[in-house]
Amino acid sequence: MNNPFRAAVQRRVEARRFLRMGGPLPGARALEIGCGRGVGAEVILDVFGAAAVDAFDLDPRMVALAQRRLNPRGAKVRLWVGDAAAMNAPSAAYDAVFDFGIIHHVPNWRQVLVEAHRVLKPGGFLFAEEPVGGVLNHPLMHRLFAHPAEDRFEAADFRSALRAAGFLALKEEHCWHTMFWFVATKPVSAQPSAAPHGGPATRLANSDVTEGPPSVS
Repeated sequence: MNNPFRAAVQRRVEARRFLRMGGPLPGARALEIGCGRGVGAEVILDVFGAAAVDAFDLDPRMVALAQRRLNPRGAKVRLWVGDAAAMNAPSAAYDAVFDFGIIHHVPNWRQVLVEAHRVLKPGGFLFAEEPVGGVLNHPLMHRLFAHPAEDRFEAADFRSALRAAGFLALKEEHCWHTMFWFVATKPVSAQPSAAPHGGPATRLANSDVTEGPPSVS
């Protein structure tokens, strides 16, 4: 999935859909789950207007590629090797969390949503894009890609897991029974904000590849 076509789709299709659904994030501190080679972090900065992005990936090779790509961004980005089901990140630290089609790679995917809820500030937003279980369980997909085979989810399952983790889903879109998109919030109260705007984000201390993030003040 780390190829120019995927990067183009991420920039021109996925990011624009998320932007239409949830709005920009000026001044926000964001976290990306599964950074790959760093395209998503660029999108969060350039398209959404976030001030800073933290990002991690389970694969050290991907983190190294992302580091090389994102070095020119300096203190706006920091990267580490990490597990989405046990995020090495402080609680209530982020204005937004982004999932560009990563959660379905995690066997314990419901725990990823629990962790995303934990690291978000009250009023923060989760942007999640995922393929449906019917696509992932197609025999051709099992031949071409290494995805977990058990406990795959449809949009309704994901919606229920969001609710169980404490999220309130604000927007939901579908594409030909193949993909779905959610924008959900960690409510401040019973009446969360209708659209993400983000708050001032503290600029980050460094952009080194590490096994865990530096502390967030």
